Amino acid sequence: MDLAKADIERFDLASAPDDFLRDPFVYYDALLAHAPVLPQPDGSVLLSRHADLDRIYRDTRLYSSDKKAAFAPKFGAESPLFEHHTTSLVFSDPPLHTRVRRIMTSALTPRAIAKMEPGLIKTVDHLLEGLGGRDQVDLIEDFAATIPIQIIGNLLDVPLEERAPLRDWSLAILGALEPSLTEAQLTRGNHAVEAFKTYLSDLVARRLAKPGDLETDVLTRLIRGEGADAQLSEIELLQNCIFILNAGHETTTNLIGNALALLHDHPESRAHLLAEPDLTPSAIEEVLRFRSPNQFGNRETTAEIEMDGCVIPAGTNLHLCIGAANRDPDVFDHPRRFDITRKPNRHLAFAGGPHVCVGLTLARLEGRVAIGRFLQRFPSYSLLPDRVHGGRIRFRGYASLPAVTG
Repeated sequence: MDLAKADIERFDLASAPDDFLRDPFVYYDALLAHAPVLPQPDGSVLLSRHADLDRIYRDTRLYSSDKKAAFAPKFGAESPLFEHHTTSLVFSDPPLHTRVRRIMTSALTPRAIAKMEPGLIKTVDHLLEGLGGRDQVDLIEDFAATIPIQIIGNLLDVPLEERAPLRDWSLAILGALEPSLTEAQLTRGNHAVEAFKTYLSDLVARRLAKPGDLETDVLTRLIRGEGADAQLSEIELLQNCIFILNAGHETTTNLIGNALALLHDHPESRAHLLAEPDLTPSAIEEVLRFRSPNQFGNRETTAEIEMDGCVIPAGTNLHLCIGAANRDPDVFDHPRRFDITRKPNRHLAFAGGPHVCVGLTLARLEGRVAIGRFLQRFPSYSLLPDRVHGGRIRFRGYASLPAVTG
């Protein structure tokens, strides 16, 4: 079904219809065709063209990542959610962004990530062993969601026995980034931030008493900083630890789950990948394009601009529709086709510019190892009919993927 111009010009992201949650892609195609710059009833603007998003990501002068003005009415300026989402790396500008990113980047060097691969393989193989011989499994709960929690937990050296609450906290905090929220969602998110901070305060105290390996322990690096000018305050430290755990968990879970669903739904692609395992990195890039784990980003204009004849005032919130930009026919041949051999593949799943995802190399490694080894072990897996979508607008993934492995 294609949407008419008159229909898409009335689209309101803040009150998106139920079918948008189930299948946003028909809306994305209509936005690209008829309304790539779409003013919203609340004064924000929805953007969907690849070229516009790419340019905005690279221009930190005209487009700010700071969300204090946008999040104060959304969360309340004194709320835990406001403190978190305005202090974390993704929603900050220099100098905070520069200080935190430098520390994270220094801990996620190619050498450091290469050292993680044997542990990642061991984790994945252990999970696969547990899936074998069972009548039915959930590929999210039993596989995809477990991998990033363990890997990011290792990065911060969170004791294994203390990792159980991390996923629920993460889902509650990230869920608060949806365009519209219920009071229950706000309450869950605020409680999760407070619980997370309480736990991390204790973990930081333990790490101060007994520092970890500076080469591999991101928490020890964040505590120490890089010189007096890079030292993080207690709030900056705690909130960016929460950010690392959240960002590395939700998106990578979605990447792995989406990959398994797409390969099941496109059996010719699964057969091709089984015949040519060296295509796994290319297949992961196509999953990132075709079903980007993160469907929306945001920026705020710092000056008045004009796009497609639309005058956009300074201080306007821009919704950057990554899911649509990754289907832009001006950039991708046959964009509605799932093609694991696609080259080039200039998707924006990891955003771009100075805010390009700091963990993109690690996410790609997790996806490559998880999918490659899963297919080796269970080449004939089959999804059952009752899969459950995540129910989010900003993030695209599954809450449950029931399957049989043989």
